[in-house]
Amino acid sequence: MGSRQVTSWQGRNITVAGLGVSGISAARALAGLGAVVTVVDGGDGEGHRARAAELAELGVSVRLGDARTLPEGTELIVTSPGWKPDSPLFEAAAKAGVEVVGDVEIAWQLRGEDAAPWLAITGTNGKTTTTQMLASILKAAGLRTAAVGNIGTPIIDVVLGEQRYDVLAVELSSYQLHWAPSLRAHSAAVLNLAPDHLDWHGSMEAYAADKGRIYEGNTVACVYNVADPATEKLVEDADVEEGCRAIGFTLGAPGPSMLGVVDGILVDRAFVEDRQKNAQELAHVEDVTPPAPHNIANALAAAALARAFGVEPRAVRDGLRDFRPDAHRVAHVADVGAITYVDDSKATNTHAAEASLAAFDTVVWIAGGLAKGATFDELVRKSAKRLRGVVLIGADRALIAEALARHAPEVPVVDLERTDTGAMLAAVREAAALAEPGDTVLLAPACASMDMFANYNMRGDAFADAVRELAAESGADTAQA
Repeated sequence: MGSRQVTSWQGRNITVAGLGVSGISAARALAGLGAVVTVVDGGDGEGHRARAAELAELGVSVRLGDARTLPEGTELIVTSPGWKPDSPLFEAAAKAGVEVVGDVEIAWQLRGEDAAPWLAITGTNGKTTTTQMLASILKAAGLRTAAVGNIGTPIIDVVLGEQRYDVLAVELSSYQLHWAPSLRAHSAAVLNLAPDHLDWHGSMEAYAADKGRIYEGNTVACVYNVADPATEKLVEDADVEEGCRAIGFTLGAPGPSMLGVVDGILVDRAFVEDRQKNAQELAHVEDVTPPAPHNIANALAAAALARAFGVEPRAVRDGLRDFRPDAHRVAHVADVGAITYVDDSKATNTHAAEASLAAFDTVVWIAGGLAKGATFDELVRKSAKRLRGVVLIGADRALIAEALARHAPEVPVVDLERTDTGAMLAAVREAAALAEPGDTVLLAPACASMDMFANYNMRGDAFADAVRELAAESGADTAQA
């Protein structure tokens, strides 16, 4: 990946905050470059001790059970993404004049002169899918690439690895962007903005500002969502390189310098000659899996970044055809009788749940979990006409119930108090009782999962298992995806 300024890290006292995947990656890399590394973590369990022992063999010191005190002599803190800016460790760092950055920032600084450019993606929802779509398109174009950042292999490992790349598809969370001040992408996209992680950022304005950092210093294209004016405002406010263009994507017919949809065809009016008059066909809606509206938007954003990098139209089509989304993203589980069961456990906030609900005509909605400070009035108001019924689970289900009472009082609601391992089966049975032939029973919780499940994957798996058990009990034929 080119020459690196190894000597700039030699002997520097670096504190790494967090003993997770990104923290371990940063600690290993910096120790390998000659830094004196100390990792701090508030945990002190068996797993923490095992990871600490592995790092100790590399000469890395690990301090467990104390994530508040700044190690003596610290010159720089490298934080894992989830640590809040107001963490006591960082407050101590601020008093001592010590800078805090993230692993993405370190990866950016470690890039060589001939390193692969970054095509970067953020947004409240759709980041992972869009990044993977982009990587699929780039591969279809014959380019050496990988989907990295907030997914897959830690980005420091990719930058320091032996594998050479032509371009990287980089998913970035608002947390990562907050701690990456010098990042400058080739081109970048903000897919959408909706209230999320406000407990971490402190306000919607701060959250949006961190998302907007992805546009800073872009050289070719800043891709925004025409349906979400807040993303275009971030482009307008960004300090970009001369000649960088604002490129919109829309589910409607595109204007000049946009990508959009015309008669079921994804078209480009941004990267064509005479974009005032011409449009380039890229793919058909049917080439996108699943062809739900929000996923078409993801495909358009991925296509815009690929086209900004010079990818030909055929590769956009082939890459979208080759792509299959990860589990628990609007995933068809089974048809039991004449009712369809869909798992969108990844819909962990109201914006994602709204997009999921909009993909179906009549829905029995399974929702609830940890609200993370969210409110549900707008979601329920926009989705009320689609609701056949609602089954509520999880710690903050009362917040959704109150919104339903205000905006959809005629919709039947089942409130499940139980949180045991059989709760999801009970929810699926209640949903089945509310559903009518042709309906979709949709798990789109609009909440985080950690009140009842370790993560959204386990929640989705529990839903799929419950659907199959329901089918077995009923003796109905099923058509599984």
